[in-house]
Amino acid sequence: MMPLEQVRPGLWSIPVPIPDNPLRYTLTYAFQDATGVLVVDPGWDSPEGREVLTAALRDLGEVTGIVLTHVHPDHHGLSGWLREQTGAWIGMHPAEAEWLPARRWRDQPPDFSGRWLRRHGAPEDLRLTPDRLDELFAMAEPDRTFDDGDLLPLTGRELRAVWTPGHTPGHLCLHDASAGVLLTGDHLLPRISPNIAVHPGDEGDPLTDYLASLDRTAKFADEEALPAHEYRFRGIDTRAADLRRHHEERGHEILRVVAELGEPTAWAVAARLTWSRGWDALRGLMRRMALAETVAHLHHLAATGSVRRTGTEPERWSR
Repeated sequence: MMPLEQVRPGLWSIPVPIPDNPLRYTLTYAFQDATGVLVVDPGWDSPEGREVLTAALRDLGEVTGIVLTHVHPDHHGLSGWLREQTGAWIGMHPAEAEWLPARRWRDQPPDFSGRWLRRHGAPEDLRLTPDRLDELFAMAEPDRTFDDGDLLPLTGRELRAVWTPGHTPGHLCLHDASAGVLLTGDHLLPRISPNIAVHPGDEGDPLTDYLASLDRTAKFADEEALPAHEYRFRGIDTRAADLRRHHEERGHEILRVVAELGEPTAWAVAARLTWSRGWDALRGLMRRMALAETVAHLHHLAATGSVRRTGTEPERWSR
């Protein structure tokens, strides 16, 4: 486990563990000012995570605020517990608040997860379990929201919200110009391509949003990137260009597979694509994420007129 690290005066990096996950940890960031501590992405809720976060924050001051880059459990999981312990407020982008599972899935039919899998030709044993849904529904609601360009409440420094939709609809990066850093959450990671996905109940085109967000963050070329996983890096513009190229190459691969298969389902397409560990090595949640990522690419290709969809259950795709 990486140690607690001071990356700039008044700015700390805390690796909060993610149990049984190859990512290993979420890099939580803590900003100190005269009134207390602002915590960014507290991390996954686990006994070890609570212990690590408590120990790291013990000498930094009173936690007054919690800001989320986005609400995935490895970022937002500990927010509710930390608010209970400290009385701090929780903040996120308004679109991210609307994307909380308790808001977007509560009114869905009981088998909405299975219906989504059937629609895309996938096996139903990948459906979300009731226990998993209960965990997602329990994630904390925000006390306040921050729009693009808003300054976060910190004394003595300007930390500005930068809206970067794609990985999630309300994903935020956070820019501290005086410190020369951009907190990139999961929007930009030094080696991993962030998962851009269409989930049950979503009908949008998150990849188009993500590509536009990459163009926006490329303008922060002089800043050091502080991501939520892996390690700090420079060359934000170069990394953004690499990720844009990755998605263009993936789009070409999907078009080849669709042409070869005729009118495949998204599941059939996903099974033929190149995955870092190979399709056969993917199981459970990882296969579900691969499917959701493939659907996002198909939605983007449909928006550009490269593919079209037919049918509803299962939905099929053609050139």
